[in-house]
Amino acid sequence: MKQVKYTETLHELWSRISFVALAVVSVFSAGLLFSDSAAALYILTGTNGTDSAVVLETDQQMQKVSSYASQLYYAGSRASGFDLNIRAGQSVIIRRDGVMLETVSQGESISSLLERMDAAPGPLEMVLVDVSGQAIDLTVASDLTYYDRCSEAVAYTTERISTPELPKGTEQVVQAGSNGIRTAVYEVTYSGGQLVSRQLVDVEDSTMVPEKILVGTAVEAAPASEDRLVSVSKNADGSGVLTFQSGSTLRFTEVKSMTATAYTAGYGGADYCTATGTAVHVGTVAVDKRVIPLGTRMYIVTEKGDVVYGMAVAEDTGVKGNKIDLYYNTYQECINFGRRTCSVYILE
Repeated sequence: MKQVKYTETLHELWSRISFVALAVVSVFSAGLLFSDSAAALYILTGTNGTDSAVVLETDQQMQKVSSYASQLYYAGSRASGFDLNIRAGQSVIIRRDGVMLETVSQGESISSLLERMDAAPGPLEMVLVDVSGQAIDLTVASDLTYYDRCSEAVAYTTERISTPELPKGTEQVVQAGSNGIRTAVYEVTYSGGQLVSRQLVDVEDSTMVPEKILVGTAVEAAPASEDRLVSVSKNADGSGVLTFQSGSTLRFTEVKSMTATAYTAGYGGADYCTATGTAVHVGTVAVDKRVIPLGTRMYIVTEKGDVVYGMAVAEDTGVKGNKIDLYYNTYQECINFGRRTCSVYILE
């Protein structure tokens, strides 16, 4: 009854083999024969033009395989199993212990052929059967490694991306994740008839879509005067974020390249009171209010980066066009600054 059960199981699996697999398997005689002589573990690869391979050692494992639609697999158990017949006249290459033998099948099973060639596997040896070439390639060894390409379901991964565009402690999902199917390649190693390892070595394609989450890092606070500007990130619309060494950030809506000079009270007609009624101080900037509205918050640094004026507010007038005047406390500081081209970041 057990023999009948094996035969019925194989007949059902055989009926599911695709045309491509059938074309390859035509090098063998029609059918798989039950035989107690297949004492070694057999691994059949190359049946669909790829590196795919599946090892089936028991009838229970065979029943778990729902489809042989594109490839044929074969293994014999170490106690008893199924042997594979090779049609007469088929070229066969045998590799064992660094020696290569060539022969022609006499219409026999693999185990019979190996016995005839004095290459029968021992108790801890296995047979790797490759039918991808014109000759059937048999490798007999106690240690075998092959590559198994398979399609498998894969859960989506999550990518967390730090950004100064969001306040620290906040997150924003910018891409929803979805599970998919991937073509994975595993390196499989057997030793002494036992599976030793199965490691993922490559993913050739995948329909999985990763979830992407932006994680805010921005510390919404004005930087201290000694806090160094370390990076400027710009968006396509001209806006962006200034990031400082302390982790503080400032958002800007645009950046202007402007000619800057320095002024101080008591020189060149400059008063101690601004056009907006505030007392002059470092951080007071005189602007053309048609270019930069009064009250605008700015962060100013020379384009060469050699002088950082820092936080400033458009509180005074007295210049025209694309120019600004930066207030300093002393006349000597004004002389030292002179005239420079500055990047003026207009803050939110």
